[in-house]
Amino acid sequence: MTRYIDPDRAQFDAFKALDRDAPLDMFNLVKLQDKANYPGDHGLARDGLTGADAYELYGKESGPVFARVGGKIVWRGQFDLTLIGPQDETWDVAFIARYPSAHAFLEMISDPIYKDAVVHRQAAVETSRLIRTQNLPLTDGFA
Repeated sequence: MTRYIDPDRAQFDAFKALDRDAPLDMFNLVKLQDKANYPGDHGLARDGLTGADAYELYGKESGPVFARVGGKIVWRGQFDLTLIGPQDETWDVAFIARYPSAHAFLEMISDPIYKDAVVHRQAAVETSRLIRTQNLPLTDGFA
């Protein structure tokens, strides 16, 4: 399985090239590792934390920064089954985080407290998907 933990440079540049003023939603799908995989020089590297433990630490430490920039969770769900798509992709965490703008998201990921917290996410995650979306007007149908 290919690991997708952080955006690569081209993806991040494409993100930054989009409208930065409009509100946006970030659809998150996360598969956690059984055992957290911290870098050897990190103090928690030898504590035997699970991926879920490390992801919880990430949430606790990054949460105040997320709230300060105006972020909020607008949907959270539990994975049951992939009806259409790769059957080997299962997810432990699924949620949509709403930001008032891309500026707010970029402010969050640039914050020193967030940068310290993200090591927990990197240690916790086996693979993930982070999909930027914008709200569209609701209709009665699928189109």
